[in-house]
Amino acid sequence: MKIRKMFCGVLVALILVVGFQQTGFADEEKKAEEPKPFSIYSVGFLSQYIWRGYESSKDSMVIQPSITVGYAGFDVNLWGNIDTDDKYTNVKKTNMNETDLTLEYTYDAGPVKLIGGYLFYAFEGVDDAQELFLKIAGNCLLSPTLSIYREFAHYPGWYLNLAVSHSINLTKEITLDMGASVAYQKSDTDRIVKFDNDLLPTDDKYQAMHDGQISLGLTIPFGKYFSCKPIVMYSMPLSDDAKNRIEGTSLSGKNKFFYGGISLAASF
Repeated sequence: MKIRKMFCGVLVALILVVGFQQTGFADEEKKAEEPKPFSIYSVGFLSQYIWRGYESSKDSMVIQPSITVGYAGFDVNLWGNIDTDDKYTNVKKTNMNETDLTLEYTYDAGPVKLIGGYLFYAFEGVDDAQELFLKIAGNCLLSPTLSIYREFAHYPGWYLNLAVSHSINLTKEITLDMGASVAYQKSDTDRIVKFDNDLLPTDDKYQAMHDGQISLGLTIPFGKYFSCKPIVMYSMPLSDDAKNRIEGTSLSGKNKFFYGGISLAASF
């Protein structure tokens, strides 16, 4: 499949680039304050794929591999979704129905971090999407983060998300991780419209307080480089318009979702 080949090709290229950088820097004496390249490899196993409040899988486990490499504030991430029983896009050969590529830059301004970037979504069965985004993250209690996304390709519109998170040390190494977020969505296209109370699409472009999510998880490290993260999440609509749209576009007819799983990660 097109996206599987792209995923594998970029994955190999990123590994080679990071390996080259790490080998090169290992041969030099670096000052402690100088940035170093890093890489993070992870795979998540979740009971369901929920994206921005929308149901993107039904009655099947999803597997989500990810690789991130970065240096001096620049990050590149490649992420995929493999649905073990895809009912949305009918991708029967590999079940990989989405591949996302993220490019971003982080500027640390002391009390806040500014993160800007670009997101490309490669979907199966529907048009791909592209977004520009800006995140403002506070370096303070609860780590408040405002994220602003603008889709400019096939589904023009805005998505604004305000999130908080906090971690508590249960032991010297294991942390309890808590998070919550609320979001607003505004569509500038007739492809994303409101649904009425009978769950039928209308002619009105969609805009509403959209979805909220809460999460609870653990971070359990194994040695210096490895960790596992069990997590549970609950997603819900924040308005009647959101309830109608989420329910009207889901295969299960639900608008609230309780799901979870575990991710395994290696950081170098």
